[in-house]
Amino acid sequence: MALHRTNGELFTERRNIVDAVFNSFEKSDHGSRVLRRGRRFGRITKHKLSRWIFLLTALLSILLTVYGLKMFFQAKMESKFSTIPHSIQEERNLQENIVVSDDGKTSKENIVVSDDGNTSKENIVVSDVGNTSKGKRRKHFPCEVGLLESVDGLVEPKNYMNFTWFSLEYVDHEDRTSKIDLFEPRFGGHQTLEERENSFYAKNQTLHCGFVKGKPGHPSTGFDINEKDKAYMYRCKVAVSSCIFGSSDFLRRPTSRLISQYSKDNVCFVMFLDDQTLSKLSSEGSSPDERGYIGLWKIVVVKNLPYEDMRRTGKVPKFLSHRLFPHSRKAEYAISNHYDRHNVWEEVLQNKRLNKYNHTAIDEQFNFYQSDGLPKVDPSKPNDPLPSYVPEGSFIIRAHTPMSNLFSCLWFNEVDRFTSRDQLSFAYTYLKLRRMNPERPIQLYMFKDCERRALLKLFRHRELPSPRETA
Repeated sequence: MALHRTNGELFTERRNIVDAVFNSFEKSDHGSRVLRRGRRFGRITKHKLSRWIFLLTALLSILLTVYGLKMFFQAKMESKFSTIPHSIQEERNLQENIVVSDDGKTSKENIVVSDDGNTSKENIVVSDVGNTSKGKRRKHFPCEVGLLESVDGLVEPKNYMNFTWFSLEYVDHEDRTSKIDLFEPRFGGHQTLEERENSFYAKNQTLHCGFVKGKPGHPSTGFDINEKDKAYMYRCKVAVSSCIFGSSDFLRRPTSRLISQYSKDNVCFVMFLDDQTLSKLSSEGSSPDERGYIGLWKIVVVKNLPYEDMRRTGKVPKFLSHRLFPHSRKAEYAISNHYDRHNVWEEVLQNKRLNKYNHTAIDEQFNFYQSDGLPKVDPSKPNDPLPSYVPEGSFIIRAHTPMSNLFSCLWFNEVDRFTSRDQLSFAYTYLKLRRMNPERPIQLYMFKDCERRALLKLFRHRELPSPRETA
């Protein structure tokens, strides 16, 4: 119990108790020495202890207040912006389904296999997570992936004639003028809804696909790369690329001892950075060498970023790799499914719950997709074109075929038009492209998330991305 003082003295009741204790000490021979040491020690301890108790109590009160306000405003925002047109009971069912998904034992997936150009379907029961107690985060583990022990037997394909072929050209510049002459060039261009609808047909066409310039005299619309780096990327046959903009991540270097000499000789490892990120990395001791490399990464510095939103800017190398590496090739298109969510409905609710993006913008995008026929995935249907409508987009494998390039352009245009949450637009883009071109298939292989985990390690973004620096 703390000793309280009034005008430098103890309360009467407690002073009597303390005096009794001290008197018991004085009965011994060394009592006076103990009493003196105790008083000196007591004066210091009581003063410091009361101060620490006050500080801890104030800190705890502040934390509880902040937490309470956060929960209150989050609930208010969820109530204000939750305008998806389905009933309250449906939303409750969706929340219950998400809980069941998090705590369930197994999930069933239809894996689409298209390595040989043909498509076969196989029902696989995934049970790699086991039981999880309520309230605990579901654990995910990698699964075995069959890899060759040696690269000696690799044979370069002679042709890609089993893919759908047509001619794609891209809008290079726009010189439109408005009645009030307020035309401002944009990196993604000014695609009309009619142009957007026609672009989904797999035919000879010219479409918007980023890198759109204005008429002569207008400044660059962004994502400027020097000619030396362009020439390097032009020669790449197989490319592994990533990006960091706005100093939003740490630079992770590929482990050199795990990369074969064959890959080092034949694969371009390219990391796109902006000046802010490069400056941050240099201050942390990671500067490019005289050849422009940090470890295995070839550093390509991008000037004049096209978007203030760093997440949206990051979609340029993610989706438009065929514009940056025009001669690279691999499987036509492969991406893993999401580890938990498989319906866009679930992804919409999760994005709003975690305030990943403006709720009204998410609703506008989702309502647009619903009005254009976006269905819910049904794992029980063996003929469903995708095992999941929500991808885990950190790892994408693609060949730069016309159909793959078209899909990438269409997906990027959705991100440019609506929100930067690309998982919301993946299924809609793929299903619409497939529906409008029944005689021209795209060979998209969606592999299991546990296989992705076996192939790579996913690192989280920095908790608080640095704001874009301005001059």
